[in-house]
Amino acid sequence: MAKIFSVHPDNPQPRRIEEIKTALSDGAVMLYPTDTVYAIGCDLNAKSAVERVRKIKQLANDKPLTFLCSSLSNVATYANVSDTAYRIMKHLIPGPYTFLLPATKLVPRLVQSPKRKTTGIRVPNHKVCLELLSALGNPIISTSAHLPPDETNNGILGVEEEQILSRVELFDRLEGLVDVIVDTGEEPSYEVSTILDLTGEEPMMIRQGLGWERAAAWV
Repeated sequence: MAKIFSVHPDNPQPRRIEEIKTALSDGAVMLYPTDTVYAIGCDLNAKSAVERVRKIKQLANDKPLTFLCSSLSNVATYANVSDTAYRIMKHLIPGPYTFLLPATKLVPRLVQSPKRKTTGIRVPNHKVCLELLSALGNPIISTSAHLPPDETNNGILGVEEEQILSRVELFDRLEGLVDVIVDTGEEPSYEVSTILDLTGEEPMMIRQGLGWERAAAWV
């Protein structure tokens, strides 16, 4: 059964942040809000936790996982950022954008695209996420917590269709699969991030989500 931490969305309590950080460092998987959707995540460097996240979402190992970084300079630690990519990202972060970038050696193979050696990175505009990133000192995996309406199959949920759930319903659905639930009182959003592919010479928008109009001015 997951432990629920009540955290103020605008002024996160340092003690709560430290408790969640300790759990993540110990390999916990958490359900938490972002500036787009609720996400399932863990410490980027906790291999067993990353494997659990994949199992919960039924994601094959060749399906890359997005993760959160705390700043543009932090992104540059985990991805090779071209001058063009830097200019675009500088104008858009923090915000609801996922950037596909060439991964550095610090990105675990279990997270990146094995064929393209790329990774998806976000810098969220969400106080709790940023405080957790600062406390943990590592990026945090961020994959949508939107799950299908089907019943669990041996404790694992399928991914055929999504269902709109309230915060309480989402917590009830996932409390047996995650270790930590971060409760800020925010209801789930079902608006996804805009995805920008910055791996090539020309940037491309490959998914229109929140803030896509703003991104379109730079792509």
